[in-house]
Amino acid sequence: MTLLGTRRSVWLVLPVLLAMSSGAFAADFDGAQLSAIWGVPFAGILLSIALMPLLAPHFWHHHYGKVAAAWGLAFLLPFALVFGPAAAGVNMVHALFAEYIPFIILLTALFTVSGGIFIRGNLHGSPGLNTAILAIGAFLASFMGTTGASMLLIRPLIRANDNRKHVAHVVVFFIFIVSNAGGALTPLGDPPLFLGFLKGVDFFWTVKTLLPETLFMVGSLLAIFYLIDSWYYHRREELLPKDPTPDSKAIGFDGGINFVLLGAVVALVLMSGFWKSPVSFNIYGTEVGLPGILRDIGLVAVALVSLKLTPAKVHADNQFGWAPMAEVAKLFAGIFLTIIPVIAMLKAGVNGPFGAVVQAVTQPDGSPDVLMYFWITGALSSFLDNAPTYLVFFNTAGGDPQVLMTTLAPTLAAISAGAVFMGANTYIGNAPNLMVKAIAEDRGVKMPSFFGYMLWSGGILVPLFVVMSFIWFK
Repeated sequence: MTLLGTRRSVWLVLPVLLAMSSGAFAADFDGAQLSAIWGVPFAGILLSIALMPLLAPHFWHHHYGKVAAAWGLAFLLPFALVFGPAAAGVNMVHALFAEYIPFIILLTALFTVSGGIFIRGNLHGSPGLNTAILAIGAFLASFMGTTGASMLLIRPLIRANDNRKHVAHVVVFFIFIVSNAGGALTPLGDPPLFLGFLKGVDFFWTVKTLLPETLFMVGSLLAIFYLIDSWYYHRREELLPKDPTPDSKAIGFDGGINFVLLGAVVALVLMSGFWKSPVSFNIYGTEVGLPGILRDIGLVAVALVSLKLTPAKVHADNQFGWAPMAEVAKLFAGIFLTIIPVIAMLKAGVNGPFGAVVQAVTQPDGSPDVLMYFWITGALSSFLDNAPTYLVFFNTAGGDPQVLMTTLAPTLAAISAGAVFMGANTYIGNAPNLMVKAIAEDRGVKMPSFFGYMLWSGGILVPLFVVMSFIWFK
C-alpha cells in the first residue's frame, strides 16, 4: 500500500472542486461566520478513533481509512454547498499543500530512516534499563524532535521487553516522556516551539525558560515509571519462560548510514526555518515557499536513499513494515481536513463561536491570565493540532515576540508548556503518539483504547500539571 493510496479516498473530490471554481481565493476565511455545528465532523472522527476499535474492531481494522474519508467529506461537501466549491477547494488545497503533505513527508522520512537502524544484541527490559532508555529519549527529543527520537527508540524498547507479559505501560510512558515532554527545550523538539521560533522567539529562550518545568515533568514521570515498572517486573510470572530475542554477545548498531541520514533530516528542517527566500509559488491561493519545497524534496530523497542503502536484513530484523505509517496517513488526512473549521473558529477570537474560550485567558483588567493560558492551550492541544493552537494563543497574547519573551514571559511559558506537555493527554495530541501506538500494536503489544489511554494520562499527567500550575503558572 502506498501513501498516495492512503490519501486518495480523502482527496478524491479535489479535482471536482477545482474544476467548478474560478478566481483567486484566500485559504483563510472568517471563522466568525461559522456556527459550532461545523465542528461535528471533527468530533465525529475523534469519537470514531476512540470508540470503533472497541465496538467494531474487525470493521475498524479493515475500513478505518473509509471512516476517516467519510468524516472528511461530511465537512467538505456541506461546506462547498454553503460557501461555494471555490472556498471548499481552496481550503482543501491549503490543508493539503501547507499542512498535510509536509507533515506526512517528514513523518515518512523519520519512519523510514529510524526503521533502518537496528540495535543488535538482546537488551533485557528491567526497570532500570527501561528508565534509562526513556531518559535518553527525553534528552534526544529536544535535539532531533519528539518524532525522530520516538521513531529511533520505540522498536528497540519493545524488543527489549518482548519477554514480559506487561508492556503497554512501558509504551504509554514512552509517549508521555519521549513523544512529548522531552521536546520542550528547543524549537527542534516540537512543532509549536518551531512555530514560535519562526515568529521571532530566540532559539535558546525555551531552554532558559522551560528548563525547570521540563526537569520536573520528565524527572517525575521517570520516577513514577520506575515504581510502576518495578511493581510489574517483580510480579510472579511476569517474565515469559522463553525470551523471543536470542542473546548475543555483541551489542551495537546495524544500518549506521541512517544516523547520517537522520542528521540530514534535522538539517533540512532547520534550513527551512532559517532560510528566508522571496521565491514562492501560489497553488490555488496557498503560498508554498521555496525553502519548504526544497525541504520536502530533500526529505523524500533521504527516505529513498535510506531504503536503497539499508540492507534487507536490517529491515527484517526490525520487522519493518508500512502498516503503521499507512494508518497514521489515513487517519490524519481526515483529521487535517475536519480541523479546518475548528481552527478558523478559534482564530476568530472573541467574535467567533469559541469566543468564551478566548475571553477566558484574559483577566478583567485586560492582563493575561497565565494559569488559564496554560490549561486552555493544553486542553485544546490535547485534541487539536498543538502547532496552530499554540499560534492562536501566541497571537491572542499580543503576538510580539520581544514582549512575550520579556514582560509577558510567564504567559509565553504557559502557552509553550501547555502545547508541548499536554499533547500527551490523548493519542492524537501530538503526531508521534498515534504512530508509536500503531508500531506497538503492529508488534503485538495490546495498547489501551483511546479512553483507556486517557485514564493513564488523567491519573498521572493531570496531577503533575496541577502541581506545575501552583509552582509556575499561578
